Amino acid sequence: MLEFIELLKSELAVVIVGATPIFELRGAIPLGISLGFTPIQSTILSIFGNILPVPFLLLLLRPIFTFLRKFKKFDKMINWLENRTLRRSKKMKKYTLLGLYLLVAIPLPTTGAYTGSLAATLFNMRFKFAFPTIVAGVVTAGFIMYLLSSVGVMVLE
Repeated sequence: MLEFIELLKSELAVVIVGATPIFELRGAIPLGISLGFTPIQSTILSIFGNILPVPFLLLLLRPIFTFLRKFKKFDKMINWLENRTLRRSKKMKKYTLLGLYLLVAIPLPTTGAYTGSLAATLFNMRFKFAFPTIVAGVVTAGFIMYLLSSVGVMVLE
């Protein structure tokens, strides 16, 4: 029983890191491998964790931003965040869904599900188009990270 609880704690840690901004898949997959999961187990847990906040982000970012803009300090922060995201996603606007997919799918710093959700919100993309596109991008990023992690594990063995 204790072994099962330890396994659950490790799985939950990978899911939570996958769900956090900045780390997302790039941090969760190596964490899972370091905790003893295979690259594929780690990837599946990470993808699940990375997708988990997306529907909430897509549905709640706009109302939260609208509310926070009433406060001067938050208004500046939101403007900075919006401008930064719009600068990084210029091509996304031109290519819409393909651009959103690529923004999420390429596992580089400051790209991923959070940036994609914010960009989709700023470009007023409908949930029914944005959500599956972001999920496809997360799965692709997960596959890329899986390949990189698998090669890394083979090299270390």
